[in-house]
Amino acid sequence: MVQIKRLNSADSSFDQTLQQLLAFENAMDESIDATVAQILAEIKARGNEALIEYTNRFDQVNVHSMTELELTQERLQRALSSLPVEQRQALEDAAERIKTYHEKQVSESWHYHEPDNTMLGQKVTALDRVGLYVPGGKASYPSSVLMNAIPAKVAGVKELFMVVPTPRGEKNDMVLAAAAISQVDRVYTIGGAQAVGALAYGTETIPQVDKIVGPGNAYVAAAKRRVFGIVGIDMVAGPSEILVICDGKTNPDWIAMDLFSQAEHDEMAQSIVLSPDAAFLNKVMQSIDQQIETMPRKEVIRTSLENRGAIIQVQDLDEACAIANKISPEHLELSVDDPELWVEKIRHAGAIFMGRHTCEALGDYCAGPNHVLPTSRTARFSSPLGVYDFQKRSSLIQVSAQGAAKLGRIASILANGEGLPAHAKSAEYRYNR
Repeated sequence: MVQIKRLNSADSSFDQTLQQLLAFENAMDESIDATVAQILAEIKARGNEALIEYTNRFDQVNVHSMTELELTQERLQRALSSLPVEQRQALEDAAERIKTYHEKQVSESWHYHEPDNTMLGQKVTALDRVGLYVPGGKASYPSSVLMNAIPAKVAGVKELFMVVPTPRGEKNDMVLAAAAISQVDRVYTIGGAQAVGALAYGTETIPQVDKIVGPGNAYVAAAKRRVFGIVGIDMVAGPSEILVICDGKTNPDWIAMDLFSQAEHDEMAQSIVLSPDAAFLNKVMQSIDQQIETMPRKEVIRTSLENRGAIIQVQDLDEACAIANKISPEHLELSVDDPELWVEKIRHAGAIFMGRHTCEALGDYCAGPNHVLPTSRTARFSSPLGVYDFQKRSSLIQVSAQGAAKLGRIASILANGEGLPAHAKSAEYRYNR
């Protein structure tokens, strides 16, 4: 029997209990941070030599040159060709849907003219070079390749480099096939903090990138934190989360499995369901107990649900939406009648899945929107990965002679008020000619 927490929003201790449930200690392990700092310093100082040493040590391989660590486009195409037809078709179908969705996000440059012919505007340009980190070895995350690479390509990124560790030389053909479909330009079989360092600082072989995206372990996350500012990063994500709001009319087996879909990621993942229907919540708990024994990752699911999961009875769906906004989940399912009505009450969520047939797993793979989402309540102030993460904006300012007279006087007054006379004089020169 799974000992998942059963809470009631009417209890006096509910707010405190919920806060404790949501708390996630994301403090940096000092030993990890020290190790990462040393690795990054070595990569920065010794480039390829250090990168090869660390790759041999951590991935248990025996390479002697960088050419052995780069996969050719022919190798990527072979991986694609080797897939069973069904797998290849699924990857290609998912890629097309992801591309179609992200094409809607592309920002365009714009400008306007004022009456005196002063022009103001915004120039939108893509990043020149992006690094994509992909977990490797037994892990198989081709969907992460698609979700990170396709928006970058849609944005117009000129060069996209992928790094993927290959422990003991083990390569995953689905990951490499996804790289081929996504038109990744170069792939290096390196991983860990050393791969992040190579992308951030550049080596004799790997050019420095402008931004690093993609998931990784604690060492990768620590390295991304340390190189932020030298390059951009997407985010430092916490454990996966799902929050389900249900009116009690959905099949409880569906809801239980939706909770499992996040809990199976790892022991720190969080799965919560809110409903005003106590009898329905009882059925969900029964379904959890019945179905968990059929799950290959049942021990991970059990630990996740018992440590960080919850079944919460609320007074009504209005309160459920208010609690959801407080939780600000990565994934939110509105398994209710008229989800279009209730979505208006949601302010904070990474992705919102509307209706009984819209399970979160579809968003992970093929619905179209990005599955790289804010976690740990950061949906209060941040957004899913998208094309906008691979574009930047430059302001355009072209002031006419008439405009310089008008704006120069304003600037001069404000600059003198701030005690910056050179600023004032610079503006005055333009109209005191």
